[in-house]
Amino acid sequence: MHRIDESRPFIPLKIAVLTVSDTRVLEDDKSGSTLASRIEGAGHVLADRKIVTDDVLAIQSVVNGWISDQSVDVIITTGGTGFTGRDVTPEAIEPLFEKRMDGFSEVFHRISYDKIGTSTIQSRATGGVAGATYIFVLPGSPGACKDAWDGILKWQLDYRHMPCNFVEIMPRLDEHLKRGKLQGA
Repeated sequence: MHRIDESRPFIPLKIAVLTVSDTRVLEDDKSGSTLASRIEGAGHVLADRKIVTDDVLAIQSVVNGWISDQSVDVIITTGGTGFTGRDVTPEAIEPLFEKRMDGFSEVFHRISYDKIGTSTIQSRATGGVAGATYIFVLPGSPGACKDAWDGILKWQLDYRHMPCNFVEIMPRLDEHLKRGKLQGA
């Protein structure tokens, strides 16, 4: 299912991780650590890592900063995708999308269903593009972060993945802005 074309060069992306939580700090942020470990293990660069509370404006402030930062290619958030009153990550991030990535949510839920069954419907994982930056909104569990990375992101964020991947279209994401973010793809 996944094919890597070894004749193509690996292009490391700069990926920022945002944990959304009222209770976590870096030392006990298992989901953020899971993502950071997988990002670096795949050969990418951890561009930044932060934790913010479940607050729409706080989430948007960090994400907007990274969207406008030329040194960030991808943003991955973890946490705040459920249905409780404090779960506001999709509400904070979806309005920032220029284009929504419905397929990301669908494939994530397919992978998740195989592991946790119907409980996957309790997540509002989503993805999109803003300012030529890919954004993925994941649940707050380490298992969900592993599933999203191992089943989707590891492959789509690898320029060598065939038949297609997110990296090869990055130079064209911002055609309407006339500004190039990634060189070499």
